[in-house]
Amino acid sequence: MTNWSQRGKTWSIILAGGEGERLKPLVQRWLGRHRPKQYCTFVGTRSMFQHTVDRAADVTGFQRTVVVAARTHRQEVRAQLGGRPVKKVLWQPANADTAAGVFLPLTYVRAHDPDASVVLFPSDHFVYPEKRFLDQVRQAIEAAEQGDRLVLLGVRPDRLELEYGWIEPESDLAGVCRDKPAWSVRAFLEKPDTIRADEAMRNGALWNTLVLAARAEVLWELGRRCFARLLAKFERWADEIDGPRETKVLEEIYTDMPKENFSSDLLQRKPDAVAVMELRHVLWSDWGRPERIAETLRRINRQPTFPSHCLDRPFSPRATALPASGT
Repeated sequence: MTNWSQRGKTWSIILAGGEGERLKPLVQRWLGRHRPKQYCTFVGTRSMFQHTVDRAADVTGFQRTVVVAARTHRQEVRAQLGGRPVKKVLWQPANADTAAGVFLPLTYVRAHDPDASVVLFPSDHFVYPEKRFLDQVRQAIEAAEQGDRLVLLGVRPDRLELEYGWIEPESDLAGVCRDKPAWSVRAFLEKPDTIRADEAMRNGALWNTLVLAARAEVLWELGRRCFARLLAKFERWADEIDGPRETKVLEEIYTDMPKENFSSDLLQRKPDAVAVMELRHVLWSDWGRPERIAETLRRINRQPTFPSHCLDRPFSPRATALPASGT
């Protein structure tokens, strides 16, 4: 396989700007204060954010890794990055929803490497085993580099989950990836109701991990079609990157930054621009609720680092083998 850590055209973008509001009660019972979930160590010795940075470095190296985080998390991020020399941390002056969170670091990458490909890593997801996950991330990057589609990783659902985004595959895209099947996308569903989620599940829909690979220019042009005003602001900032006015202009453009959602305002509107590949033989979970954390740790037979009384119900690990396919 290609020596990915030496590749010069692929960059990692780590999305770490969330506040983790849904886990706030658990974290406060545990730590006595709020800390966004991506900076918490729920199991083992590394936080979710640190796991994500290390995964990204495995794929692209630290010097092609860009982190986007809230300015209010500056102290936390700097402490957790100790010894991890990422290329850049971009501090968002304000939370302007997920489209700004994606296109801010994409602007930076394009300014340094116009021919780059990028892979998005949300920093608040659990994956196991990591090597198998990263092998499939590399396959998604290779597929994206060969075409003009965004390539998403989707997970085969094992239950109804109304807070996830769902992807409805359409037809097989022969030749997109030499080692892994890919499908075109018929539609995206954002947080469907029970009836719609049940129908989607029966029809083979996948959960959307938002782990996405794309050629930077393809993603940028798609953003221009969906977020013209937002992209115009970032184009203004691009002229100042690495200069003395970089921070000042970033502050200025965020004073009235449009609040656009990457999933509902881009993916849902442009499903024909996306391909999906199924993430197989990997346990994946968006740890947005305490019960998801508890269930995941039961499945891998691991104890949490937080006291069990922080959960709403008692925690008892049980060994469960990973399924033969999907999650």
